[in-house]
Amino acid sequence: MKKKSISIVLVLIMTSMCACNANTQEEKGMAVDNSNDGISVTEQSVTETDSEKAANSSEDLSSFASGIKTGDEAAGSDTEFVLNDETEEYCPATIETTRSDVEYGEFTHGTYYSETCGLERGYSILLPADYNSDKQYPVLYLLHGIFGDEYSFSQDGNNKIKEIVGNMAADGYIEETIIVCPNMYASSDPDQKPAFDTESCLPYDNFINDLVNDLMPHIESEYSVLTGRENTYLAGFSMGGRETIYIALQRPELFGYVCAISAAPGIVPTTDKFMTHEGMIEESQMKFADDAVIPEAFIICCGSSDSVVGTYPKQYHEILEQNGSSHIWYEIPGADHDNTAIKSGLFNLFKQIAYDKAIE
Repeated sequence: MKKKSISIVLVLIMTSMCACNANTQEEKGMAVDNSNDGISVTEQSVTETDSEKAANSSEDLSSFASGIKTGDEAAGSDTEFVLNDETEEYCPATIETTRSDVEYGEFTHGTYYSETCGLERGYSILLPADYNSDKQYPVLYLLHGIFGDEYSFSQDGNNKIKEIVGNMAADGYIEETIIVCPNMYASSDPDQKPAFDTESCLPYDNFINDLVNDLMPHIESEYSVLTGRENTYLAGFSMGGRETIYIALQRPELFGYVCAISAAPGIVPTTDKFMTHEGMIEESQMKFADDAVIPEAFIICCGSSDSVVGTYPKQYHEILEQNGSSHIWYEIPGADHDNTAIKSGLFNLFKQIAYDKAIE
């Protein structure tokens, strides 16, 4: 009798839990699912606009900006690092690991006045731990994803930016390097916000003007940086990857080394699961000018399981290949729209820099 009573109670508890779970799933039916498996849109979400879906979850927005957090972010590849001009699928553990014998720089924040936007704008900057104004340093401009800002990279330790640049400099592969993470949303209206529609995305496309005319001159005047394209690098993730490709094609004389990681759609006209992109240029225009001085390394990469931008980075690669524009393309097996991809892209960018400097 006692066992029977316990069984009845268990059945009632299980029934209650199932009912609660069903209600929870029903409530979440119109949301973007940002689990470790990636971002996916349920079929029930068709009655909700793309902008509303994004606005309803701050967690989703951070995923677009700086990389979905996956469970294995701490572990890099255990492959032995060999300096050559070949790309590697994953960042080696020895490069992304925090070492007791290496002193790492810390991100700080700065501002500059943007004539392009008519506003004071912010950036995060990573200076070498022993930064000295008597010494000059190369500089990497690193662009965040949609819904992000200048803090997207600096406040996410899982991307291992400090470790990658610090360890490679400590090992003598690269020079100590300054990393600048700007706010890429170059709007003249301080109240305008990003969203999944054409008008809301225009400030991202305007960033090329802010970068070239305002931010870069400010950095070069305020910090001890080496100038010239051989000392100036550009990289970006997601929306930042999209703008990295566009900026590199439009102003290749400014950047010697370029890496677009998990680049978002919209350079050329297309429609994805979030919005219709009018495009900045046509497919036939997506190339370097015939007389352009192209980057020493122009890398495009993406996770093979990217649940946000899908195969758009590969499509960019195919368009550039068709148009005869030299570049490096590779996929990161198993990586999503995440920090695994970010670490891989940044490592291979610096590896190319290290190799070219070594053979000089």
